[in-house]
Formats: sequence, C-alpha cells, structure tokens
Amino acid sequence: MSKKKKKKIEGIFRATEKSFGFVEIENEEDLFIAAKNVNGALNGDIVQVIIDKPKEGTKRAEAKIVKICNREKETVVGIFQKSKNFGFVVPDDKKFATDIFISKSKCKNAKNNDKVIAKIIKYPKDGKNAEGEIIEVLGNVNQAGVDMLSVIKEFNLPNEFPSFVKEEAEKISQEINKKDINNRRDLRDNIIFTIDGEDAKDLDDAISVSKTKDGNYMLDIHIADVSYYVKESSKLDREAIKRGTSVYMFDRVIPMLPFELSNGICSLNAGKDRFALSCSMEIDNKGKVITSDVYKSIIKVTERMTYTNVNKIINNQDDVILNKYSKYIDKFKLMEELALILKNRRLEQGYLNLDIPESKIILDENGRAIEVKKYETTFANEIIEQFMLTANESIAEKFYWLEAPFIYRVHEEPEYEKIQETNKFLFNIGEKIKANRDNIRPKAFSDVLEKLKGTEYEKVISTLILRTLKLAKYESENKGHFGIASKYYCHFTSPIRRYPDLFIHRVISEYLENNYNLNQERKNELDNKAKKYAETSSECEKVATKAERDAEDIKKAEFMQNKIGEEYEGIISSITSFGMFVELENTVEGLIRFEDMGNEYFVYDENRKTLIGEKTNRVFKIGDQVKIKVIEANKILKKIAFELCPTVDVS
Repeated sequence: MSKKKKKKIEGIFRATEKSFGFVEIENEEDLFIAAKNVNGALNGDIVQVIIDKPKEGTKRAEAKIVKICNREKETVVGIFQKSKNFGFVVPDDKKFATDIFISKSKCKNAKNNDKVIAKIIKYPKDGKNAEGEIIEVLGNVNQAGVDMLSVIKEFNLPNEFPSFVKEEAEKISQEINKKDINNRRDLRDNIIFTIDGEDAKDLDDAISVSKTKDGNYMLDIHIADVSYYVKESSKLDREAIKRGTSVYMFDRVIPMLPFELSNGICSLNAGKDRFALSCSMEIDNKGKVITSDVYKSIIKVTERMTYTNVNKIINNQDDVILNKYSKYIDKFKLMEELALILKNRRLEQGYLNLDIPESKIILDENGRAIEVKKYETTFANEIIEQFMLTANESIAEKFYWLEAPFIYRVHEEPEYEKIQETNKFLFNIGEKIKANRDNIRPKAFSDVLEKLKGTEYEKVISTLILRTLKLAKYESENKGHFGIASKYYCHFTSPIRRYPDLFIHRVISEYLENNYNLNQERKNELDNKAKKYAETSSECEKVATKAERDAEDIKKAEFMQNKIGEEYEGIISSITSFGMFVELENTVEGLIRFEDMGNEYFVYDENRKTLIGEKTNRVFKIGDQVKIKVIEANKILKKIAFELCPTVDVS
C-alpha cells in the first residue's frame, strides 16, 4: 500500500534571528519550522508546508516548508559594505536571513557604510546568498535623518502624495460651502472645545458638556466631517485606503490625508466654521447613556485647549491660566465630574486600566535624540479618553441594531492557555486571574489590576496582562471589545488619521441622508467594502505600529550611545531563557544576558519566570529592582545591553 500523501497547508513564514521560524495559519496555532526545514524562505513569504510532527501537549506541531508561493520583499534596506570587486548589503531587518551580494557593476556609486535600498535579483538557494542591485542610496549611516528615512523605506511607507492626489486636495476650498449649512444643525453659538497635546495640528474631535434640568449630563462629541470632502472612490479616497492610517515618527507625520485636509478644512480650528458629524448623549449620574443621537452639524470651536492647561484648571494650579479661562472653569469642572463617573462605571464592568507609560523622545534640530522620558498624562487626557470611548460605543451599538454595513473595532477574549501562563507568575505574589475555558471575563483581569494598584507590581502586571491579551483589529462583524469591556465598539472619532473611522462616517452620512432606509443592493455593496477595508486597515495598522516601534527603538539606542559605562536603577520587566530585560525610569529597556550577570550560573525557572543563582541561590523575578551598567547601545541593530552591577556585601 502506498503511503498517504501529506496535506499541504499555506501560511505566512515568520523568521526569527536564530534561523528557525514559525508559519502563521489563519485561525490555527502557528507551526514551528526548524532551521533545516526553512528551505530558503524569508520573513513574510507566503509558503506551503507539510506537518512533520503533530502537536504534543503544549508543544507546537512541527512542519517543513515545501514551496515558496509568494515572496514578500522585492527590495531590502540595509548598510552597504564595499570591497574591491563587489559589495554586500547587510539588511536592517535581522530576521532577513541573508546578506545581499552586489556585483561591482550594480553598486550605483554606493560608499562604504551608506544606507541603501537593494533590489533582489536572485533569492537565496542551496546555501548561497541572495543577489541584488543598488537602486537608491539614502546617505551615510551616521547622517542626520537617514535613520528615519530608512524606517520609511524599510516598511514601504508612502512618504509623498502622488501629484494627482495633491491636485485633488488643492481644489478643495478652505472655506465651508454655505449652501450645505441648511442641511445641518447649526451649533456655532455653542461653547465647544478641542483638547489636545501642545503639538497637535490635525484636530478632529471637539466636545461640549452641559447639565439637563433633571440633573443628567449632555455630552456632545463633534467629529470632523471628513467624508463630506473625501468622496467615495475619489483619488483622495483610494490613496487613504492604501495608507489606512497616519504614521507618527517624532519629527514627522506620514499622514493618511494631505495637509490641505488634515491641517486645513477638516481640522476643527478655533474660531473657524467647520462641518462635523456630531453624537449627542444624555448620561445619568451612574454613567449610563440613556439616549443618543447622531447628526450632521456645523460648529465653531470656542477655544483650542491643551491637556496641560485643562489639568491646571481642574486642579486650580495656575492663576494666569485660571484668569484667562475664568468664564469656562465651570465647564471644565463639569467635564471632570462626568469623566470620573464614566471611568468608575467602566472599572465596575471590567475595563482594563493598564498602567503602561508611553515614551516621549525629544530630538534636537538635526533629528538626534537628546532626551527620553515618560510621556506624562493627566486627568485631562482621561477626560478625552472617556468621552471618546463613550461616543465610539454609542455609535457602534446604534448601527449594530440597525444591521448596517459597518467596521467594528474588535478585541476578542484571550486564550485560556495564555491566562494559565500568566497565572503561574501571579501565583508567586498570591494572585490569580479567575477564569476557565467557558468563562473568561474582563472583570477577572481588572480585579487583579485593582488589587495591585500602587504596589511595586502594578506596572509589571499591566505589561504581563497586555502580553496575555490578543491584538485588537478591525472587522465587519461585531464581536465586542474585551479590553474596554464593551459589547459594541468602533472607531468613530479620528477620521483624519484612520480609514475605518472615515468609512463608517460615510455609512452614517448615507443613512442620515436616506432617512435610515438603504436598499439591499447598496447595503450589500457597503458590506463587501466593510469586509475588505477592515482587513486592509488592520494590515496597515500592523505595519504602522511596527514602523513606529522601530523608530522608537532606534532613537532610544541613539540616546543611550553616549551613556555607556553609566549606572542606573531599573526594574526587571521580563525574564527569558537567555537573560532578563530591565526597564529604566525613562522607559528605556535593555537586555542583561547570562554572561553579563557576574560570576555565577543562573537557572531559568520557566513556570515562575525567575532566575536562580546556582551558588548563592539569589533569585531574580519580574518586578525586582536592580542596578545596571550600560555596556552597549547600537542604533543600527536597535539594541541596548546592560550588565548587572555587583551587589555590595555589607556584612
């Protein structure tokens, strides 16, 4: 009898820096690919595999790659290394498993240590390197700005708008069309504020809060009516679909929409008439939305406020600011009051209030990192977050029950196995996420976070729980949002910088214009677009997130380059089989490898996520404070390394 033919499965190969990798299969667990079974596949390639060893307990199934269906990359960004008769490009992406051989005739005047883009002519095969040609020289690796340009090119981000898109944007008037005012609710006499960071230029959300006669709150959220200007299937629309999201990289923004819209007619600038899509909600003193309404409006923002100044007002901190905005103080106090009510309601429902500070990186005039610190948030940030969450939920719930074609922001519940892994660590500090396969609730996570609030474990547990959770994504089907503990959630509040928001604005407008009565053919058409744009926007978001993280890692390493030899206190943020990561107060994280932990061998306890010294029985665990010395900072490799400072024996 002939052997049964093994089934071929298609997936995406994800390489590691150690030559092995994994193949992602849709809606299934990843397959492990040993280095000997990679067969020339590169990170991101679509491949066919056959399973060699089935899954055993917690051990993944093993497979081998038998066919490369589609190469992800045709070009590679890297550093050119020149010799007399040829050169090599060393890729920035360390998961790209091969240097690129460049013959002398294909070097395009690249000099040693230039950052370049190489086009691949031959992919690696039978142990041979890939071959390529230089198609663009970005500049010397140490030249200011080349690092961020390299990230842009590495992720193929669209640095410029095509001329035909610019032309379409330039034709849009920077004044509102007065003919359309009659079709909108005129709110220009209302007191309305934008509240953003000092540097924000694309202001797409504005708020107003008041109280009703019976003591309820009226929360009005006004969002720039971008869909009025970016028409379906226009050149601007097609470009926005391709970009999916704006990308933020310190000294620059790669916007989804051209300047004329993002910073011009769509930006809710104070004192300017602007078209908006507004959501008005009546909220009781328990934070429950009693009624909500969505409608087209025309607004004129009263004041452009910053988080800093609003925080000074609600805390009575600055006489100059208090005097300047004296007639609005009651409004800001009312915002604070409502935001606290909304937040407390969310926490009761299981909202995951994760304490994970973001980094703020300050650059000099040449784009070099001169300071890294925690991005300080205040309750003014919380006000905007709570108000926007409430509007997003209200809009999602309304259009869910209308059975409208829609894009939801979906965050599915975590896998039970990952919760068990997290519980192994929590067991060490006497805590546990209470869950079973049939009952995984956000409240079980938020209860643990609440118990550990204010302790030395708060930040570490927040990070650990974040790693336990799945990634949020866009889908055309409502599946709720686990992290926010919401049954209905969408992104409605940022149509200048996110395509799903722009798409659902278009759907909402169409429903409003047609008295909530769309024919089935149009609903089907919009539903197909919702499915497509949810998928493409999720992919664009992943790329943007990776690019922003790479940019941050480069700048943190650049900042630490002149700190080598300096000592700092830090917190152990994670422990692995090859060492431990330590995070400093300024958010910079570095790796301490076992060989840099002194003259002792440490045993890794995977269950407890601890390291135990073989001689001294010294234990290192997540959350411990340690003293480190900086021994390496390499912006090209995006790598920071520490060594453990010896403890002083005072006995």
